[in-house]
Amino acid sequence: MLVSLRWLQDYIDINEDPGVIAEKLTMAGLEVEAINDVSPGFSRVIVATITDIHPHPNADKLSLCDVRAGEESYSVVCGATNIQAGQRVPLAQVGAVIPGGYIIKRSKLRGIESEGMLCSEDELGIGDDASGIMILPDTLREGDDLAAALDLKDTVFDISITPNRSDCLSIIGIAREIAAITGQKVRYPSLDVEETAEDVHDVTSVDIVDSDLCPRYTARIIKNVSIKPAPAWMRMRLEAVGLRAINNVVDITNFVMMEMGQPLHAFDYRHLEEGRIVVRGATEGEKFVSLDGKPRILGKDTLMICDGVKPVAVAGIMGGLNSEVADDTETVLLESAYFNPASIRRSARALAMPTDASFRFERGVDPEGVVRAQNRAAQLIAHCGGGSICRGYVDTYPKKLVPVDDIPLKTQTVNEVLGTDMTPDAVSSILERLEMAVTEEADGAFLVTPPSFRVDIAREIDLVEEVARLSGYDTIPLSLPSLSGNLDVESKKRRIIRDLRNALTGSGYTEAINYSFTTPESAHVLGFGNDDAERRFTAIQNPLGEEQSVMRTTLAYGLLAAMKKNYNVGNRNLKMFEIGRTFFRTEGAELPTEREKLGMVLTGLRYDDSWHAPDVYGDFYDLKGALENILSAVNARDISFETADTAPYLNSGRSGAVMAGDRNIGVIGEVHPDVMETMELKQAAYICELDLQELIEYAIDGVSYTEVTRFPSISRDVAYLVPHTVHCGDIETIIRAHGGDFLENVQVFDVYSGKGIPDGMKSMAFRLTYRSRERTLTDDDIVSEHDRIVTAVVKGAGAKVRGVE
Repeated sequence: MLVSLRWLQDYIDINEDPGVIAEKLTMAGLEVEAINDVSPGFSRVIVATITDIHPHPNADKLSLCDVRAGEESYSVVCGATNIQAGQRVPLAQVGAVIPGGYIIKRSKLRGIESEGMLCSEDELGIGDDASGIMILPDTLREGDDLAAALDLKDTVFDISITPNRSDCLSIIGIAREIAAITGQKVRYPSLDVEETAEDVHDVTSVDIVDSDLCPRYTARIIKNVSIKPAPAWMRMRLEAVGLRAINNVVDITNFVMMEMGQPLHAFDYRHLEEGRIVVRGATEGEKFVSLDGKPRILGKDTLMICDGVKPVAVAGIMGGLNSEVADDTETVLLESAYFNPASIRRSARALAMPTDASFRFERGVDPEGVVRAQNRAAQLIAHCGGGSICRGYVDTYPKKLVPVDDIPLKTQTVNEVLGTDMTPDAVSSILERLEMAVTEEADGAFLVTPPSFRVDIAREIDLVEEVARLSGYDTIPLSLPSLSGNLDVESKKRRIIRDLRNALTGSGYTEAINYSFTTPESAHVLGFGNDDAERRFTAIQNPLGEEQSVMRTTLAYGLLAAMKKNYNVGNRNLKMFEIGRTFFRTEGAELPTEREKLGMVLTGLRYDDSWHAPDVYGDFYDLKGALENILSAVNARDISFETADTAPYLNSGRSGAVMAGDRNIGVIGEVHPDVMETMELKQAAYICELDLQELIEYAIDGVSYTEVTRFPSISRDVAYLVPHTVHCGDIETIIRAHGGDFLENVQVFDVYSGKGIPDGMKSMAFRLTYRSRERTLTDDDIVSEHDRIVTAVVKGAGAKVRGVE
């Protein structure tokens, strides 16, 4: 929010440097993001008096003016007709710069030398009036710089207002904060409304159909209004805070909104059919043209301001083109109301109409300030537009808003929360500076009633925060929490997750963090059936949109979506992992069941492009190898892989189950082509997902060590012909089951099928390593053990030793 220092000084004396004020506001919770010095777009323009006017000897439409500025006199040629001797006027001296980059030079006009230029508002850039020379107040002193004389220089603060501080969305609101910080009093504008004998109730009425959305609506009638530009001082204040001047009535409603924080709206009364106001909800699909000239299609939840026949404004957001104040408007109906903040917020978002008014209404305005702001605006319209105000005002208030009062507060609570040692007098003084009513009770306790404009204060802790703000966060003593000497031992779960992260990043994988929210469509995209647990979504009560309306049941969709985004921006060689929670709805349970999972995805080249690395794409075995490495890093035992169709989003025949003992703890495989097509994935991808809670049970805490033996090993190779249905793991299990004390390691080093191998068969070659920890083995030591193993594989797997008939 932009706040003019010059405008602030209308309500409070500010003698300190703007930087000091900005620092104090920031430390009180109102962050000043920038301080901008604002100057008029001209220089060397001074206050002068026209002493005499002569006809131009060579031009009928020009005059020759004698001008005095203090002790200096000038002769200036002028073409304006609104000037008279004795008037104060702006004189741009020779060398002056005016808006547009024009430099005033000594020149001859029709043979007569002119020593400067008399200027209009438009030429100086401080108004729209270009009809004649700007006439200045007689109170200005000759020879003074015009910018200083008119107080045109200003400092503007750009303040970040948090959503709970709607009371600070006004100049007076900021003045109140400065007053509370500095111990001053705010000078509120006097409200002296002169009314005519005509009763407003004889002219108009207000009917509120939905009091939940509009608890209070007030209206005044001002007649005989003259529409013209607002006074220069008002236009300058509005322009300083970023608002464009339009005409006196509209500018006054904007001025009061910025001054008091209460948005208002002025209707041209002659366009209000039946001369009355009806506040109702829109009908679904109702059409309306707003002040910006755009047609709007309204929803049934949109609150509308209507006359006796048609809508004339979107409540709290923007007026309608059919009732705007025009140049020939004579009678104005002035609206000031309180609208339900949630209703205005929904309508502003739905219609994409964020306005200064909706910004304030949706944060909550002062319900007791509605009439005060209306009287202020009516007073200004009568003063600046010559209007006459009808007696009284319509105040329809069907659902009275009950203010918060008598909040109990203890000085002891303040000190316990803040760690301070404040006295009851100090606490009550701070609250009273914030215009709160404080009733002191026994033992440093108070009953506190916040002012109606502080809609953010409802509890004791809110009052504690106010005390902290105003006493200064920097005055609160620093203290460190006490720690016991017995530090908690890291839990098994945290250790495993830490080790998993380290192992994955060490393997070249990058951690992804996706939203826990997803779309219900994800289950369909991944191919889950109606009975699958992954379709038991937990719906979010107030989602941001359909794309994030349920809690996820799998990490796979988020990882594949992240892969697609990266691919589309050129990151095509990806290794990503995510550790996160999934959520499954349980019938009859208030909360979903949560499962922590690990997901990994691999796509693109095995190695980054390089002169020494071939263009080999990563595959299933790269992902499986990385998974085996991280399982080893966390000491997971009894882990195996089984070929199976485990998840619908994986390619049949190119996927498997990750087993821990006899329990399925995850899936691994190539992403199914249907999923690739639906998600528009351009490159083969491999993915796995593990249940971390299951994995943790199979991870062994601690590491055991054995001494490295000094005795050498002996290796023997053996190749088997086996049916295609036999897996390496099956044979390895037989080998280890029949190995003796000397068998140290089993390694598959070749798998082959093709030429020389019978159909339906394949060759598997194993290297068996034998070693003793006590002595050097000989061939005779291992012959019987090796033969026993070979025979067991032949019998157990239906294998045939290659090279042996």
